[in-house]
Parts: sequence; structure tokens; C-alpha cells
Amino acid sequence: MKYLILLGDGMADDPLAVLGNKTPLEYARTPQMDRMAAEGTLGLIDTIPPGLPPGSDVANLAVLGYDPRVCYTGRGPLEAANMGISLAPEDVAFRCNLVTLGSNKNGDRVEICPHMVDFTAGHISSAEAGRIIVDLDRAIGSENFHFYPGVGYRHLLVWKGGEAELTATPPHDITGKTIGPYLPSGRGADKIIRLIQLSRDFLADHPVNRERLSRGLKAANAIWPWGQGRAPRMQKITERFHLRGGVISAVDLLNGIGVYAGLKVLPVEGATGYTDTNYVGKAEKALTAFSELDLVFVHVEAPDEMGHEGNVEGKIKAIEDFDEKVVGTILRGIPRLGDFRVAVLSDHPTPIRLKTHAADPSPFAVLSSREVENQAGGISFGERNAKGTGNMISPGHRFMEHFLGNWRRFFEQNTR
Repeated sequence: MKYLILLGDGMADDPLAVLGNKTPLEYARTPQMDRMAAEGTLGLIDTIPPGLPPGSDVANLAVLGYDPRVCYTGRGPLEAANMGISLAPEDVAFRCNLVTLGSNKNGDRVEICPHMVDFTAGHISSAEAGRIIVDLDRAIGSENFHFYPGVGYRHLLVWKGGEAELTATPPHDITGKTIGPYLPSGRGADKIIRLIQLSRDFLADHPVNRERLSRGLKAANAIWPWGQGRAPRMQKITERFHLRGGVISAVDLLNGIGVYAGLKVLPVEGATGYTDTNYVGKAEKALTAFSELDLVFVHVEAPDEMGHEGNVEGKIKAIEDFDEKVVGTILRGIPRLGDFRVAVLSDHPTPIRLKTHAADPSPFAVLSSREVENQAGGISFGERNAKGTGNMISPGHRFMEHFLGNWRRFFEQNTR
């Protein structure tokens, strides 16, 4: 049996009046996911435990069979794992966004400004961001604070012997909002706030920003550290389920989760973590990887990015591209591999109206090559249809044991 998980990050949403009270997922043309729902098993998965933030870190840990209440320590250390950064037990790793803040000045000194303009710094390229992060590390890094370049706007800050219990708000939660109430707070927060201010001073006239502004692009004029934590302890799912697995993603977070899970990171040329990603290349890589693997997890970030932007048309397009270029490529190619189970799902909603994540359950569909394992309910893929089936996997970390175990038993017992 070959096992394949196809995850459209943040695909789930709320009904929108502009779409005739349909969600983007219900409105989009998705014949491939509709086929999986109609011929396979449709339901909801509840990935966010009460009290934990509804982020891709928590949600994807759950999808891969981990109880986030037990193993989740923060996003930063997961991303560090994929970047090959070794953390000592006392070290704290932060996700460190390059962002665009407003541009007020007080005399010759740049001040922390009142609102978050763009948490992606205009989706700055990895090449441009890499130059900035390297320069930042030289300029404001120290024996205790080190910056490491990542992908696009997503980078890492490691605080040696740092504080992990402070509060830091994800920048995608405060787009357009005054940042004062959301600056880090708690023990050690003053040191992180000082780094933000130092980054503002240093980046105000950075060559990369001068070049970007000359082209009409947003400047990466500040850092925003968040998602901090110490290295977690996690059993490899490859050991737990006695299989060989791989992960395909453009973002360090998902690949870092894969590293902790014992999955082989499978790079794909042209994978960007945005709407211009190499959708087909990801699917084709998954199919070829089955020559040596039993499980492949394919993650696509684009729908989530469009949700954060509040871009209705962009989210519909990202969902349709995911459906045709990823799900379609897989469904056309996987039958030749023999027995299979394919799951398609959203890890969490990223509602257009909120421009950030929500904790509501998301739809999933599983299609098996074994007809006896399919409910074959004959309905399309979407939030309301999934809810109507009565199939619910809650807590969500039980999904993997069902998916890799006796799948038929799941819907026969209508597990909740």
C-alpha cells in the first residue's frame, strides 16, 4: 500500500456573500477533489486542540499523528530543524519575518511605527532577503543572538540561553493594525523589542531596500520575531508506523516537522511557497519518490497566502491550481503504483474575512484503490458537505492511525 497526503494549506474558509454564500473551496472548480469526495470518504478533521494557536505548525503536527498538546513547543525550533541549525536545550528559536512597517521618523532616528503594512515585505525574494539577513547578523547579531536566512520573508533568529515564555504575536494576525499592543511582552521581551528597533535603524537605508523602492516595491524595513520555542522531543512516525516516508514543501516549517518525524525532505525546483510555485513538479516528485518510499506528504502553501492577503480571486485560483496540477496529476499517475490511499485536506481555515487562521475543523477526503474502503457518498468536496457526512476525526492527531491502519473501520464506526 502506498500512502499519499495532499495538503492545501488554509484552503478551508467561511461563506462569502460575494460568492453567493459559498466558500472559496465550494465556489472553485475542483473536479479532482470532488471525485475523491464522491468516490471515497468525506469528513471533517479537527486539528487545533483547545488553547493552542490555530497555526500551520500545530495543525500539521496533528495531521502527521502528533498530539500538539504533548510535543508542541513553538514554530521556530521546527523551522530550525530543516535549516540544519542545532539547538542546545537552553536555546530558543524564533521565526523571524522580514516585514514592512510604516515609515515615521523622529529627527534622525527611525522609530517603531504604528502599523503593520505587510508581514511578507511584499513577498521579498529569497535572494534579496538572504542579503538582508546576512547583513543584519553582522550588524546587530551578537554572541547571544544569531540570524539565519530562510525562504522568502521567512527567516530564523536563535537566542542562546534565551527566554521562551514571552508572548509574541504572529505578524499575519495584525496586518493594518497598530503594532504597539502586539509588541512582545513578558520576561526578556525588552531584548526582542530592542532588536526590532535596531533592525529599523539598520534597514532604513539598506541597498536592497533602495533597489526595491526604486522598482516600486515594498521595503523590508524591520524584523518581527515570533513563534519561539525550545527543541521539542518527538518520536519519528517512520518508527511508530514502521514505514519509509518523505515530505515535499517549499517552507522550512513543514520540512522541519518532516525532519523531526523522520521523513526525507524531497526538494522540488521552482517550489516557492506562493502562487507561482511548481505545482506539477511537486506531484511528479511524489510519484517518483514511491520507488523507495511508502508515504509521501505534499504541502502547498498558496491558498493560505491568499487567505492572509484577503484575496478572494487569488484564493480561488490557488485552490483550482492545487486541484488540477497537484491532485489531478496524482490521480492520473498513482494507479500504476498498485494499492494506494490518497488523502486531500486543509490543515485549518484561513478565512478571507479574518486574513488569518481559524481553529474550526476542515474538510478531508480519502480515496482508496480498494473499493471496500470507500464510502462513495457521491457528493462534492467542501466544508458543508463534509460536515453533513457526520464523519469527524477529533482530535485530529488520530487521523494518521486511521489513514495508515484500518481505514474502513473509521467510517464504519463513525469515529468522533
